[in-house]
Amino acid sequence: MRNLKLLKSLQCHSLQGFGSPQCFTIRSDSGTVLVGSDRGITELDPRGEQVVNEVSLTSDNYLPEDGSGVVIGIQDLPDQESVCVATATGDVILCNLNTSQLECVGSVDSGLTGMSWSPDQELVILTTGQETIIMMTKDFEPITEVKIHQEDFGEGKFVTVGWGKKETQFHGSEGKQAAQRKLTEVQPAVPWDDQRPRVTWRGDGQLFALSAVCPETGARKVRVWNRECVLQSTSENVNGLEQSLCWKPSGSLIASTQRKPNKHDVVFFERNGLLHGEFTLPFGKDQVKVKELLWNSDSTVLAIWLEDIPSDGHSKPNTYVQLWTVGNYHWYLKQSLHFGNAPESAVVSVSWDPETPYRLHVLSSGWQYLCYDWYWSTECSTGEDSEDAANVAVIDGDKVLVTTFRQCVVPPPMCTYQLQLPCAVNQVTFHPEPGSTNQLAVLTADSRLSIYRHGNDTSKDSTVKIGAVGGNGFKVTTATPVLDKTYSVVLGKNAEGGNPLQLRLLTWLKKDTFLAVSPGERTSQSCILQLAPTGADHMEVRSAIPVDGHVISVCYNQKTRTVAVQLEDGQIMRYLWESSGSPVEVWRNSSGCVTQFPQPCVQTALGTIAGEEQVLGLTDRSRFFINDTEIASNITSFRLYDEFLLLTTHSHTCRCIRLQEVSIKGLLSALSTDANQNDETIRRVERGSRIVTVVPQDTKLILQMPRGNLETIHHRALVLAQVRKWLDRLMFKDAFDCMRKLRIDLNLIYDHNPKVFLENVELFLKQINSVNHVNLFLTELKEEDVTKTMYPCPSSSTIQTAPGFDGKKVDIVCDALRVAMEKMDPNKHCLSILTSYVRKSTPELEIALQKVHELRVNPPVFPGAVSAEEALKYLLFLVNVNELYEHSLGTYDFDLVVMVAEKSQKDPKEYLPFLNTLKKMETNYQRYTIDKHLKRYKKALHHLSKCGQEHFAEFLNLVRDQKLYNEALKIYPVESQEYKEVSCAYGEYLSEQQHQEQAGLLFSRCGETQRALDAFVSSTSWQHALCMAAKLGFPEDKLANLARSLAEKLLEQRRHSEAALLLEQYAKDCEEAITALIEGATWDEALRLVYLYNRQDILETNLKPALLEAHNNQTSFVESQKTIFLRHKNRLAVVRELKEKARQELLDDEMPDCPDSDLFSEASSVMTASNMSSKYSHSNSKISARSSKNRRKAERKKHSLKEGSPLEDVALLQALGEIVRSVNKLTGEVHSLLKALVLFGYDSQALKLQQTLEETLQLMDKSIPEIWQVGLQQNTGTPVLGPNSTANSIMASYQQPKPPALPQQDTELFIPPKMSKNVKWKLNLLE
Repeated sequence: MRNLKLLKSLQCHSLQGFGSPQCFTIRSDSGTVLVGSDRGITELDPRGEQVVNEVSLTSDNYLPEDGSGVVIGIQDLPDQESVCVATATGDVILCNLNTSQLECVGSVDSGLTGMSWSPDQELVILTTGQETIIMMTKDFEPITEVKIHQEDFGEGKFVTVGWGKKETQFHGSEGKQAAQRKLTEVQPAVPWDDQRPRVTWRGDGQLFALSAVCPETGARKVRVWNRECVLQSTSENVNGLEQSLCWKPSGSLIASTQRKPNKHDVVFFERNGLLHGEFTLPFGKDQVKVKELLWNSDSTVLAIWLEDIPSDGHSKPNTYVQLWTVGNYHWYLKQSLHFGNAPESAVVSVSWDPETPYRLHVLSSGWQYLCYDWYWSTECSTGEDSEDAANVAVIDGDKVLVTTFRQCVVPPPMCTYQLQLPCAVNQVTFHPEPGSTNQLAVLTADSRLSIYRHGNDTSKDSTVKIGAVGGNGFKVTTATPVLDKTYSVVLGKNAEGGNPLQLRLLTWLKKDTFLAVSPGERTSQSCILQLAPTGADHMEVRSAIPVDGHVISVCYNQKTRTVAVQLEDGQIMRYLWESSGSPVEVWRNSSGCVTQFPQPCVQTALGTIAGEEQVLGLTDRSRFFINDTEIASNITSFRLYDEFLLLTTHSHTCRCIRLQEVSIKGLLSALSTDANQNDETIRRVERGSRIVTVVPQDTKLILQMPRGNLETIHHRALVLAQVRKWLDRLMFKDAFDCMRKLRIDLNLIYDHNPKVFLENVELFLKQINSVNHVNLFLTELKEEDVTKTMYPCPSSSTIQTAPGFDGKKVDIVCDALRVAMEKMDPNKHCLSILTSYVRKSTPELEIALQKVHELRVNPPVFPGAVSAEEALKYLLFLVNVNELYEHSLGTYDFDLVVMVAEKSQKDPKEYLPFLNTLKKMETNYQRYTIDKHLKRYKKALHHLSKCGQEHFAEFLNLVRDQKLYNEALKIYPVESQEYKEVSCAYGEYLSEQQHQEQAGLLFSRCGETQRALDAFVSSTSWQHALCMAAKLGFPEDKLANLARSLAEKLLEQRRHSEAALLLEQYAKDCEEAITALIEGATWDEALRLVYLYNRQDILETNLKPALLEAHNNQTSFVESQKTIFLRHKNRLAVVRELKEKARQELLDDEMPDCPDSDLFSEASSVMTASNMSSKYSHSNSKISARSSKNRRKAERKKHSLKEGSPLEDVALLQALGEIVRSVNKLTGEVHSLLKALVLFGYDSQALKLQQTLEETLQLMDKSIPEIWQVGLQQNTGTPVLGPNSTANSIMASYQQPKPPALPQQDTELFIPPKMSKNVKWKLNLLE
């Protein structure tokens, strides 16, 4: 679907060498042209328009003075800085290009008829007048000489496998007469054959082919030789085989021409000499002769140099050069260059550039040199509305093949319709204005511009022929254009004689205004022409603007009416075609800087990115630029459509990026990173796919494969964008059909804008108008919001949630649709209504079954109404039959149960006895039995409670079995006996679950005081226990024993104050009470009791020794904690210093070469903390299910204080935090102890304890900021890499210190502990 587009035309007509030119070769290193003439060698510089060097071959008698000499070959030899020339007289001459010295390196007495160098220039083949081949090295040392004509077939001779004679073999459609047909003699070569041998090399230089006239038959034969000049194969006899010969560089085929009785073909030979394919030239019999065939270096274009055969023998022949390409096994004539019949314009030599594949060099007899640069281009309509048919035009000789992809995807070489032109077509362009984008203009080789328009005229145009979409019985839905006008393009003084392609880069601007580029007055100039009709059939130049440099691309943005022009050095110019002032200015970006592509681009376009108009370009080396920024280097094609940029890449993906959402930096980042799983912008495509076009206002993207076949894909980004547009316009039908066909989750219909959907539910149902489609929508509903998971919403979209609607999404949609359906037509939407009940988060199957039962009781009489049987069958499709049977049973409607059971696969012997048994039961017990069968125990409990006292034992067993105590308590009144029994049962259950206090409360409430007492004693709830003892009337001694028992349990739980209270008030034992208070360090209360009961003896025996012991213990503990704190703090500083040093060394080693070295710089050790954290977390995944002891062991191992452990710094932080918190908690205890010590005169001990604790607290308070640094708390910072980062920010992030990475599960360790500074624990009298 691509055409050859002329990018640049270089013509040089002011140079004149000596003699008549005969052949030429290209000097790739200098760009000059070496021309061999009948006088000598001339070196031309086309760009400088000068003759660089001239070397005469007549002075040394290599060529005669009279001009009759012939140069049969010329070849540039860069390695030797020389040019090799061969003459027809037999001399092989080497000319030094620097000194112009000539050296005859060999001479053949019989003369030479051809010279051909191998592609690697290691060998040269000379054909002599004696019909021999001489093979020489690059130093002109002979290797061998063999005869051209040999009787042997060659080393590749076919082997007969003994399958009989030709007469006995099957001959297919030719019939039996083919067996008796005698071979006719081959016809001799045509009279205008020059009789010279032709030599052509395969691209790898391992084989060469030679075409020569056989002396016996007078016909040409093709022979294939290897690099050692050993014959490999000989072609079969081919009538009418002509002189031209060229081996395809890729090595598959050898091209030649054959004149047949009724046509003129280009034929292809395999290396074994057999014919393999052909195509016909668009000329009549004996109309032209083929001078040469030439493949370009990448084997994609075949150039054919032709010349008319004069019918009268005296007229001047026309000369042509045609460019042919192949796609999908069809040969297309892409360009036809008509050089006319002027003698000075006659082509003498044609050659492809050896390094640039699409550069063609042409030399005429008048010393006019032409150089054409071509490249591939897809000509497609640029409309973005639904009226645009997505036209793509393909040039094929004098026809334009147009395919309208909106109506049909027709594989080439077929098409929707074709336009027949009177002459070969060179260029095609489409109208850019909306509503007219299906119109096209065609420029032919005779400089005539044909305009095809679509109108209301129903008449058919004879030049427009329906293609693959026509035929008998088919209705053609595609509108075809008609030829509106044909203009003759008059260039006037801008025309240069001898150049058949005066116009290139034809662009349609508006109505009948066109833009084109032609060669300027100088070789280094181009001229931008604005063409407009001046009469009925003429189109002339309205304005001509010269530009210094060669214009290689023109792109037009119809929205902004901007024209961007690119020069061959990548410079971008803005052409102000509607301005009356200076029409050309340099392209500047928004900051005023001049914009230029780093490399010239073969495809350009204008688009708006981040609100600014940008120039996009793609080079022939797959480098993609936006302005002067390289975005990617693996792009094979691109296309701008609406707000999207579509790209295909060498990694066989198609990217579709929304330009409104990204900047150039964001686009660069998007193309350089891998997409995530739900990224809608990327899609895998077939290898080598290229974009052809996008169907506007549709979801189709047309790709072409390397072979030429087409593939239509629906890119997810295009699909979702179009679906969102339809939903915004409330076009639910179009959106639903597209989503259903392309397997888009239907939840998007609601999730895109819940509020709008719920407001337009009835419109949705009217547009869908299909019960099946509504059911499909309902069955695909799920709670997931697909705009946040599968199809993330673009940032520019204004998506709203549904305010005021509480509940689950599925329930909301089902209820809304059901209300609307019941309001519109409940009979029509009966099945959908049933679906809305079933699809709720908690399926309302009972209601759905009741609806079915109503249909059975009152069958509808409307035509097309759903019967109860159909509804039930549909329900069985949605719900498992066993589940539906159980739900029907839960309705207690046995008719409905039987109806469901009949539709199931159940055996009547299974369910009928069960149903009959149920029918015999009392109603409440029946329902209890059903609910218990369905495991609906709460309902069963309620029904069973209504069955009377005789079933209470069964009721109590059900409560115990299903633990329905709370439900059972709600059923009976509090004063009832049943309530008391249920409460007792509940208390027993709580006792078993070790909830003794709650059990005691229940026992107490239902009057079981003794059991309540036992429960309260077990739970050490001494207040409630004493209350129960009082209710039971315990005597003092028994009460004292109970108090002592409770006090012992409280002391075990270190509840000394409560134990002392019991011992003092209930056991009447003050000494034990004081001892308990002293043991609990409750000094003030102990003193109160000592003096209350006048037991001062206890002061000396118990209290004072306990005070001194407590002082010693507290002092020792504080000092030990201080020592450990200092040791850990110093060690932490050392560890951090070592790790910072290791980080810097690692950063210095990795930063120049590793772009991800920042990942290592955040390490808290040589191994990163995050890695170690993950290591331990992985290992602990197995430990998590084990005992708590093992888990604690794993934690201790993880946070090891052993020197050199990976997480030593984390372990030190943990230990330091625990020390700070433990010491800080001592302030309350120490305050009470200090008061007691001072009271008894132990001032020195109290002062020492106060000073020790104060110093320790001050040390910790000052150390906290040093230990818990600010950076540790700010674990997450600005991301180093990402779409919003710049080169400067990334480098700055490398240089600035990074906080260590924090393990997620240890985050709390990095939060500094808080000191309770407000607590006044010190005694001022000690200061």
